[in-house]
Amino acid sequence: MFSKILIANRGEIARRVIRTCKRLGVKTVAVYSDADADLPYVKEADEAVHIGPASPLESYLVIPNIIEACRKTGAEAVHPGYGFLSENTTFIQACDDAGIVWIGPHPDAAERMGNKTAARELVRAHGVPVVPGTPGPVHDPEEAKQHAAAISYPVIVKAAAGGGGIGMQVVENEDQLAKALEAASNRAAQAFGDASVYLEKFVEGPHHIEMQILGDAKGNIYPIFERECSVQRRHQKVIEESPSPFVTPELRKKMSEMAVKAGQAVHYKNAGTIECLVDMHRNFYFLEMNTRLQVEHPVTEMVTGLDLVEQQLRIAAGEAITFDPAQLTQNGHAIEARIYAENPNNFFPSPGKITRYEEPQGHHIRVDSGYGQDNEVTINYDPMIAKLIVWGEDRKAAIARMREALDAYIIEGPKTNIPFLKKVVEDEDFVAGNYDTHFVGKLQKKLKEQKIKL
Repeated sequence: MFSKILIANRGEIARRVIRTCKRLGVKTVAVYSDADADLPYVKEADEAVHIGPASPLESYLVIPNIIEACRKTGAEAVHPGYGFLSENTTFIQACDDAGIVWIGPHPDAAERMGNKTAARELVRAHGVPVVPGTPGPVHDPEEAKQHAAAISYPVIVKAAAGGGGIGMQVVENEDQLAKALEAASNRAAQAFGDASVYLEKFVEGPHHIEMQILGDAKGNIYPIFERECSVQRRHQKVIEESPSPFVTPELRKKMSEMAVKAGQAVHYKNAGTIECLVDMHRNFYFLEMNTRLQVEHPVTEMVTGLDLVEQQLRIAAGEAITFDPAQLTQNGHAIEARIYAENPNNFFPSPGKITRYEEPQGHHIRVDSGYGQDNEVTINYDPMIAKLIVWGEDRKAAIARMREALDAYIIEGPKTNIPFLKKVVEDEDFVAGNYDTHFVGKLQKKLKEQKIKL
């Protein structure tokens, strides 16, 4: 096992990695910008290195600064968390060149899965079903029109690089296509430095379901069940759960086999996630692979008892996994709610100083938070404050526990989405497990019709 690692991230995921490292006796190095100097993770790490101003472009995305922080502190390995440089192959290669272990996949695997269009073609060649779409990026509106007509409307315009639903545009007809291409391309260029976009068929009644995998140093790929991620706003997840109320045992088996094939296609090592769309008839399609730890990994940990960060560290250090895959089961039910500093009515960010902060307490309640009282949620980063995760003996018990925990969560200062999350877990369709990726829009319409302002 490593003696010291650097965490090339901030906030709640940095604290999450630190927690496992402390348990394993691994020293940690945090990096921080001007805006983050007073956040809890900086104080909780064994060492902390300042890497620049508040803007990520001048701090968390500056590769030489992070490599230098590793050199200066003697960190043997880097845990990238998620976002920022977590899937940046230039950074992975820079770590490799500097003799620093990357706690994640080989650069080649990250690169091959990092471009969505190339990844689709790669996994299709290994027998993995993909959503009908263009084989590569589209270069102009006329080419896009031809492809869209062949696929048939509605279609989605998506960024070829990056993830998180950033820039995604749903197009109902040809008249909307040119404008959607321009908007998606501009947003992709701003977010990922790559303006390439491609088209995909819009799937009816879609569920966003992802499969967790772990790949070890011996070439084994282990499927670790699914997460239901269909409660989304602006194509970004808000609530996740495991098991999925939509997935049958037969479908779970088929999707697990698919996830293994996708991992084998790039000889994957470490933690990764296969994201899929599943239509109303339970046909599933590969969307993309995230070559890192997911924000929503805690729900998998709650139902399996695994510490995925520990497994990441052990695999990267050349050690064996610490569980028997044959004995792995989903025990009970877990739900995660992302707590954002945002207006609960329109989801616009609501930065500001947290003047009062009290987390819910209790058995089977877990809070992975990035902030505390008197900390400032700034405009420089994603406005997620924390993740609230609960476990129950079954889904009904987990929903009841989530309701209690949300009622007990107190955050004053910035507005938060807690009032909206309460409406989600009270909604009859959510309670019944009768929802897909259109759920949030439908709930907003209900609230508007009932003249409910949160």
